[in-house]
Amino acid sequence: MLMGSPDGNKLNLQLGFNTVRDHRMYKDNFVLEEIRKNFASDNVTPACPEVMSAIIAANDQNVASYGADELSLSLDHHFGKTFETEVAVFPIATGTAANSIALSALVKPYAAIVCDQSAHIHTDEGGAPEFFTHGAKLICIPSADGRVPADALPALFESNAQKDVLAPPIQALSITQANEWGLVYDLNTLTELSKISHDHNAYVHMDGARIGNALAHLHCSPADITWKAGIDVLSFGGTKNGAMAADAVVFFLNERTRPLIEDFRRRLKRSGHLWSKHRYLSTQLLALLHDNVWIKNATHANAMAQRIAEGLRKHAAAQMPYERQSNEVFVILPELMVQNLQEAGFHFYHWPTPEGVSGQLVRFVTSFYTRPEDVDALLAEISS
Repeated sequence: MLMGSPDGNKLNLQLGFNTVRDHRMYKDNFVLEEIRKNFASDNVTPACPEVMSAIIAANDQNVASYGADELSLSLDHHFGKTFETEVAVFPIATGTAANSIALSALVKPYAAIVCDQSAHIHTDEGGAPEFFTHGAKLICIPSADGRVPADALPALFESNAQKDVLAPPIQALSITQANEWGLVYDLNTLTELSKISHDHNAYVHMDGARIGNALAHLHCSPADITWKAGIDVLSFGGTKNGAMAADAVVFFLNERTRPLIEDFRRRLKRSGHLWSKHRYLSTQLLALLHDNVWIKNATHANAMAQRIAEGLRKHAAAQMPYERQSNEVFVILPELMVQNLQEAGFHFYHWPTPEGVSGQLVRFVTSFYTRPEDVDALLAEISS
């Protein structure tokens, strides 16, 4: 559950604001921005300036509806340039819908999707994947770090095939990049997972809610981390990386995916995710791609998370179960320290603490909106 006490700022409450950027402290005739204490998620931020400017620019004149406007029609071209291949792009307002409708295009209702036991599609999407696929089964593989182990796949596929009609046939593998523990699949592992899946006639879907953060960590190209590694369909995350509300389903066009495109257009409409004013989704995505804003935002978020991790390493009481590879930092802190952070107004999530470990496992998430002084204030409170 979300922890941390409210700011208690009467001005913010009266004006309906829920972010500290609208409230300033005045001291000695200087204007000082209040410390941003919300490390709960990268969903809590405002939209980045480039996205807001793009929305305002798009808010002009009458244009064609249902994705027939020039901005929406240019998405395939711009995403194609970014990913260096032919693509079909479908803007969607939420990550849950992007994942779920994408998977519905890849599997039959009687089929199965393999994912890690910690995958968002299994733990945090309210049954939406099962709903949109009309009942496809999620087969969850246990792992120590949220990354599907490649060596577990062959036996799983073979056992599934031997069951014949007694088991739902595995028709897709879904992996999360960066994953739910803030960790990243390396390119070799991605390629291996994809090859095993394709050898068993299964599609490969990537939940890329934080794909920008994974790219910033790997220092590779968008092509390297996706279709060159065998990914068939990507849920491209924009909302966590500066958009107001815009993700996308990206099909990397090949002999496996081309037949799915016309069907997907109808799935989008039938599910209620074809906006009449589609330009407001499309312009957000284009703003993130332009001048690599999405990579710059993610790189900054990763740097702020690294700043937190480096500060925590100086505390003997802090235990980090995972390496920092994206914009999430998981750490076990003494319960009194966690309580003090909450009382000081910091926001973050609690996670179940491993058995036999004292303290409380918490998560800090950074974003393009996180500043060094915000991180330093968090670390100073931990040190106090």
